[in-house]
Amino acid sequence: MLIPTKDWGEDLKINAQAVKANLQEIQQTIAHSKVKIIAVTKYFGRDGIIKGYEAGIRDFGESRANDAIEKIESLPREIKENSTFHFIGHLQSNKVSKVVQHFDVIHSVDSLKLAKTISQVACNLNKRERILLQVNNAGETQKFGYSKENLLNEFQEILKLENLDIIGLMNIAPLEAEPKELGHLFQDIRTFRDLLEERFETKLPELSMGMSNDYTIAIKEGATIIRIGRKLFK
Repeated sequence: MLIPTKDWGEDLKINAQAVKANLQEIQQTIAHSKVKIIAVTKYFGRDGIIKGYEAGIRDFGESRANDAIEKIESLPREIKENSTFHFIGHLQSNKVSKVVQHFDVIHSVDSLKLAKTISQVACNLNKRERILLQVNNAGETQKFGYSKENLLNEFQEILKLENLDIIGLMNIAPLEAEPKELGHLFQDIRTFRDLLEERFETKLPELSMGMSNDYTIAIKEGATIIRIGRKLFK
C-alpha cells in the first residue's frame, strides 16, 4: 500500500535498507528496460536524499525551489558532487536563476518565455542547461504544460536558444486515469516526440513519464525516465 501524499512530511523517518529493498523491487520489475529512476524527494527533508543516496540512488527530483535549494546546499559534499538533481515542478520566472545554479536538468519547461529566461541565465553562468519540455496532452486545466499545438508553434524558436540542450519531453498523466487511457496518453507523447524529431531534424532521446502508480505502463510506451516517490519511500 502506498503512503497517501498528505501523510508524507519532513518528519517521516526513512530507513535506507527499506529504500534499497524498494529500489531493488522496482529494478527487478523494469529489468528488461534501461529506464532511469529519479527518486522524488520533494516531500522529505535532506534525510530523504541522504538515505536515498545510501540506498544507491544518484538521481533526485524536487519541485519546490526554495526548499530544494536549502536541502541541496546542506548536503554532504560527496552527495552533491555525485548526484544529479532534477527540477520537476512548475518553475516561476523569478526562481530561474537559483534553479539553474543548483539543478542539472529542468523537466518542466512549458513556454518560450520560460525557455528564454533559462537560456539567458545559463549564458550568464557560462553553463549548458539540460531541459525537457512539459506536454499536457490530457488537457488538464489544473496542470501546467504545453499543448501539442503550441509546442509545435514555438519549438523552432526554442531550438535557437543558446546554452540549452533540449533532451526530450516530460508528461504528467491524470492520477485517476484508467490503464487503457494512460497507455494512450503515454503513447501519444512518444508519437509526438517522433514527430518533433522528424519535422525539426533534431534528437529528443528522453521521455520523462510515469510515476509510482503508472510507471510500468509508461515504460511499455517508451519512457526513458520515471519519477518515483511513494514506491521508493513507503
